[in-house]
Parts: sequence; C-alpha cells; structure tokens
Amino acid sequence: MGKFYITTTLPYVNSKPHMGFAMEIVRADAVARLHRLLGDEVLFNTGTDEHGQKIYQEALGAGQTPQEYVDEWAVKFELLKSALDLSYDNFIRTTNAHHVAAAQEFWRRCDKNGDIYKAKYKVKYCVGCELEKTDSELEDGRCPLHPKMELEIREEENYFFRFSKYQRRLLDLYESQADFVVPGFRLEEMKKFVGNGLTDFSISRLKTKMPWGVDVPDDPDHVMFVWFDALVNYISAIGWPEDEKRFNEWWSGYQIAGKDNLRQQAAMWQAMLMSAGLPTSKQIFIEGFINSDGQKMSKSLGNVIDPIEYVEKYGTEAVRYYILAKFSSFEDSDITREKFEEVYNADLANGVGNLAARVSTMAEQTGLSVKTKEMAVDPLVVEETTAWHFDQAMAMIWQKVKDADTLINEREVWKLIGEEKETVLTDLVNRLRQIGTDLQPFLPETAKKILATFAGGEIKRGENLFNRLERK
Repeated sequence: MGKFYITTTLPYVNSKPHMGFAMEIVRADAVARLHRLLGDEVLFNTGTDEHGQKIYQEALGAGQTPQEYVDEWAVKFELLKSALDLSYDNFIRTTNAHHVAAAQEFWRRCDKNGDIYKAKYKVKYCVGCELEKTDSELEDGRCPLHPKMELEIREEENYFFRFSKYQRRLLDLYESQADFVVPGFRLEEMKKFVGNGLTDFSISRLKTKMPWGVDVPDDPDHVMFVWFDALVNYISAIGWPEDEKRFNEWWSGYQIAGKDNLRQQAAMWQAMLMSAGLPTSKQIFIEGFINSDGQKMSKSLGNVIDPIEYVEKYGTEAVRYYILAKFSSFEDSDITREKFEEVYNADLANGVGNLAARVSTMAEQTGLSVKTKEMAVDPLVVEETTAWHFDQAMAMIWQKVKDADTLINEREVWKLIGEEKETVLTDLVNRLRQIGTDLQPFLPETAKKILATFAGGEIKRGENLFNRLERK
C-alpha cells in the first residue's frame, strides 16, 4: 500500500476548542485510522495557529506576552488528543522555530518568482476573520461571520501576493480534477469566485502596528500576514524545505476544513504553492457549520459547546458517534443536549450496547464456543468513508445492528434449543464481529470491546458498552 497524508486546518488559539473543530479533527482521525487498517502508511497532522492580530490583542488584554498567551492555549488544544481518542502523528505550532524558518523560505521562493511586491492600499478588514473584505462579501456593511465587530479601514504600505496571476492556472486545476474540492457544489463556488477575477492580497503587516508574526525576510519593518504564514504548516509539518526526500514522499496531501476556509484553502493556498514551484494539494474536503438549536454558535450568544465537557459527561465514544453519525457530511448541522441524549440512548445504549449484551448473555448461557474468524472492514463502509460520507458509513453499520436485533426478535432466539440455537447464535456472533470490525476507525474503544468479547472460544458477557442515561 502507499503513503497517506491528511491534515486538519490549524485552529486559532484565542478561545477554547469548540464542537466545530472537534468535528473536523474526529473526521480526519476516522479517515486516518481507516487508511491504517487498509495497510497504508499514514501521517496525520494537526496543530495550532498562533500569530496575528486577534492573538496579539487577546494577549495584551490578558496582561501576557503573545508567546505566554499562545503557550497557555496550545496546551488546551493538545488535551483534545486524549479527550477524543485522536491518533494524530504530528502536532505543529506556528510559533515553532522550524515552521517560522519554512514560512520565510516559502516567502523567498514566491518573491524570487516575481509574485511579491510592495504597494499602498486602503481596505476594509475584519479582525475576526483576519481577512480583507469586499463590499460584495458584506451584509449591512458588516462581515456576516462577525456581525458585532466593526470593520477596520486600513491604509498603509504592505507587501502583496500576485493572486491575480494565478486565475487561469486555478481554473485549469478545478477543471482537470473534478473532485479537487468535495463536495462538488463547493468546487463550483470556487470556479465562480476565481472566474470573476482575483485581486492581489496583502501578505504583511507593519511591525509598528502589529508585531506578533513571522518576520518578513530582509525587511525588519514587516511581519507576515497570519494566513500566509499559517498555510505553510501543511508542508513544514512534513520536513519542507530541508528534508526534500520526506516532503516528496508525503506531499500531496488531503485537507479537511470548514466552509469559512474554502477560499483560503482551495484558492489562496493553491496559488501560493504554484508560486513556490510546489505541487498543489491532492483533495480538500469542506464541512458545514455546527449550530445549536438552530442558531450559529458564538461566544456572544453563549451557546458554544465545549466537546471536552461532553466527553466528561457522556464519554469519548458517545461524542465521536454523534459527530460521525449525526452531523451532515457537507451541510450545516445542529446539536443540543436533548438531541445528544436522545441519540445516546436510542443508538448506543439501546442499540449496539443492548445488542452486544443480549447476544453475549445468550451465548454464555448456552455455553457457545466459536472459532476465531478474521474480518475486514466492509468495502461499502470503506467506499463511503473515503468519499467523506461519514454519516452514511455509520448508517450502514447501524443498519447491521438493527438487522441483528430484528433476527433475534423474529426467531425468538431465547426460546430456541440445541443445534438450531447454536447456529443462530453463531450467526449473530459473526454479525457482531463484523460490526466491531467496521467500527474500528470510528469508535475504536467500542470496537475493541466488541471484538474482545466475540473474538473466539467460549463467550462471556462483558461490561455494558453504554449505560442508559436516566431522564431527570
């Protein structure tokens, strides 16, 4: 098999991890785990984005240096590894010395290609997005993603990247690779955006106004624009530029990002790679947003859901299940505590948990002993997952749970005796083995428990997979 590189975006460390990023990283984890099961050598990258104006302002407000501030917050994101049972291989911080050096080398290569120049400009700027905004992107004169933040009018001399130069090459990329951006309607958005013409974008800030960033090579008065620096992490994480052999082994890679990152990942980053003379990404999967009871999550509304809080109350596997099974792969999704608990009881406690308990109990009472049987993940589950259809892959597995329950009830297995009962129970054991095998990329601990109980030999009932939640 081959090498498979997947990376999340890097969350900005100006607030604690939220359910939206948990969705992104759990999905990336499921894909990474699946490819390991398929025999691929996998490199799974994530980390933290630690430069820019928002970080600088938050640090000043907290009475800390920016480095002290990001050191404190990066630890909180690293806690997700154990909380969500993540299998990532690399955690990159954009304040890391190697990344800083890589970003500076990337700048030099774009500059050498004639794609960086200095100019004066005046622009409307959203600090929340760390992006310049055109009038067509605004609603009632404000950024729709940060409607409570006043846009800043900026007028200064900065360095610019010749984004406009890459319109044709980007359109050629989109046309030649129909699945470059998934889902397809997001690729159509990019074709329209790029087709309407590209405007060169600012890639530096004056250090006197905003000193927290990567120094621009050979110009002590400027630091890099946060997006320019952060995007380079996808290749600095795999040894670029000094370890060319390792870089060539792993790149191009698969990327996963939210829909508010579409332009940056699918256009800006790809143009930057072209400018630096490097291959473009292999594929970019774009997710929707997470809402809470129909409202977009925001700190101002107080409805941001902390995934670690849910893990502490319901367990890691339950949070992973809801993310993978109940969030739409491509559209916006909704979560409330009531919905979560309803799903927990129906699908986990009364679903796979109850099935495993029923079959193991009857098998133990019967004294059933079965032969060990090696199984592989269902090819249809593999197909749906590699197409980023996580909810459909999980629905397939849960249909197997329902089918097994139906068999138990229709055959009234508890009433059977002798060889007939042994035959039906053996079938059910093999069904559970397949369910456990299929669950390995998604709910690894649940899969491990199911496979341990039904591995072969004499079957004994183990602990409950999921205890039913009692209504208060």
